[in-house]
Amino acid sequence: MTTLTRPWAQRCRRWWPGRRRRDPEATMSVLDHLLELRRRLAWALAALAVGTVAGFVWYENGVLGVPSLGSLLIEPYCSLPPSARAGLGGTDCRLLATGPFDQFLLRVKVAATAGVVLSAPGWLGQLWAFVTPGLRRHERRGAVVFISTASLLFAGGAVVAYLVVAQALRFLLGIGNSVQTTALRGDEYYSLVLSLMVVFGVGFLTPLVVVMLNRVGVVSYQRLASWRRGMVFGAFLFAGIATPGGDPISMAVLGVALCVLLELAVQVCRLHDRRRARRDPGWDDLPDDEVSPLPDPTPPSNGR
Repeated sequence: MTTLTRPWAQRCRRWWPGRRRRDPEATMSVLDHLLELRRRLAWALAALAVGTVAGFVWYENGVLGVPSLGSLLIEPYCSLPPSARAGLGGTDCRLLATGPFDQFLLRVKVAATAGVVLSAPGWLGQLWAFVTPGLRRHERRGAVVFISTASLLFAGGAVVAYLVVAQALRFLLGIGNSVQTTALRGDEYYSLVLSLMVVFGVGFLTPLVVVMLNRVGVVSYQRLASWRRGMVFGAFLFAGIATPGGDPISMAVLGVALCVLLELAVQVCRLHDRRRARRDPGWDDLPDDEVSPLPDPTPPSNGR
């Protein structure tokens, strides 16, 4: 009877995460880890496929009062003055397609991008379920804070980029519009919008990296404070290189936003170092070849 229930217990330990929490000594072989990874990847890909299908449907159809995805993405272009847009098909707010498959491929591309965002809780949950059993309790709390903060910063950067797109297009398409007008192709426009959102989102993660490096002791507040000018220069250099389109508005907004976020990160590092200094006796500053001081073991004489 025991030999029959042992494989069942092993399967329960692998498929039921609560079992692993109740049995902290449970171990998995390399093969079990590979099978677990395969299962998590399968569920993550399934969530991504469902999100892509949802994005494909949402592209032209509003959901629960929310406008369609295509209308949301084209709104910055539609907000431009009519003189900066080319009228196509009886309307002034339409993009150009030059091939028979352009519209379908563009819809698939936008749907896949939306699928990654919509299915993020699914594939992030699978990643979290695969990594969590190997972490301690305080490491799990730190990972939750890191993932939550990273998600909020990336989403905030994408929102800022979406608001900046209209002003960037107003500058790019408004130069010389009395002589010519621009008929934007759909793939060019959506590539610009999505690339700008990704660049802003990734750029907004930089302060989080600085804070994490300070947490693990790689950089201190004093060193970061001495690097302020270099960080400001690096922020505007990154904005000038990574921003698609090359318009000064998006570069300036990204550079200023990064400077503000980096300064907030430096202040967070200052508070962390101050709190660490109150708890730490100061042995971290000793050279590697010097013995750390020990308290005097002699008891007090009490006046005798």
